[in-house]
Amino acid sequence: MTQKHPPVNQDATALASDIRHLIAEAKAGLAATVNSALTLLYWRIGQRIRTEVLKRERAGYGEQIVVSLARHLEAEHGRGFGMKNLRHMLRFAEVFEAEEIVYALSRQLSWTHLRCLIYIDDPLKREFYLEMCRSEGWSTRTLQGRLDSMLFERTALSRKPDALLVTELTALREQGEMSPALILKDPYILDFLDLRDRYLEKDLEDAILRELENFLLELGSGFSFIARQKRLQIDNDDFYIDLLFYNRRLKRLVAIELKLGEFKAADKGQMELYLRWLAKHEQEPGEAPPLGIILCTGKNRERIELLELDQSGIHVAEYLTGLPPRQLLEQKLHEAVARSRARLENRSGADEEGAV
Repeated sequence: MTQKHPPVNQDATALASDIRHLIAEAKAGLAATVNSALTLLYWRIGQRIRTEVLKRERAGYGEQIVVSLARHLEAEHGRGFGMKNLRHMLRFAEVFEAEEIVYALSRQLSWTHLRCLIYIDDPLKREFYLEMCRSEGWSTRTLQGRLDSMLFERTALSRKPDALLVTELTALREQGEMSPALILKDPYILDFLDLRDRYLEKDLEDAILRELENFLLELGSGFSFIARQKRLQIDNDDFYIDLLFYNRRLKRLVAIELKLGEFKAADKGQMELYLRWLAKHEQEPGEAPPLGIILCTGKNRERIELLELDQSGIHVAEYLTGLPPRQLLEQKLHEAVARSRARLENRSGADEEGAV
């Protein structure tokens, strides 16, 4: 009995698919190698210029040498080595002084990523964006969007003392551990919902579900949608959580309540009830306790401080349905960061005095 063989064309099609995959892998590997080599080259050029400038110790010498050097290099190697890019390279070497650090970065981030990061003056803020790029695989477009929306200043992490900020960034870099402070924000910017000046809570909820993809991006890393108006039965009463999510990075459920007005103390009791029900009936083994986010149009900071919401796993944040002018948003966020840090420092000082 003669054995039937598959048609030649079918063999060729399968073989072509395998070879295309090999070619794509090789191209990706080559692109990564080229990016790494170029990034190291740019750093070495910047370092060489920096060494020359420091050696001379003359005011204005750095600008003169960059202008002169750019003229020579651009004529020989093209616009990639013009005056603007040489300044980027010099800044790169000033920000990252150790070659081994640059080598590690060059294997994970593109030169375009690094060019955005080197002009962030605050080292901890720069470290935050760098680690988030590495951890979350942000494109340069995503990174620029996060910078424009002042993501760092809106995170709970930015309100913490520098020492704690360093600890949490180190845990992200070395163990890949994402803490709630890296994800939770205040305010949340929901300008993509396109709401009119007057709307109901249901309108807000409907708009969020229509724009769920954008809402998930604004929430941050690792969120997935579970339910709208999640029903809880307690005794003979029914309660409903506006929106329920799961965060795979935090390994915990996240309940979100939407409020049209300012935060009220009663909102805490309502959310605590929801979180305890979720912990009892929905939390799986190995998961962390559920978190609650109360989104409101305003809040009294002293009231929130007195209620000690952090200890209950509750985060209260404002939401903005329109993006304010950047200068106004920046001022508001910097004031909030300063107040939070001062409050934490005062609490720490009081604890130390009590210990003595």
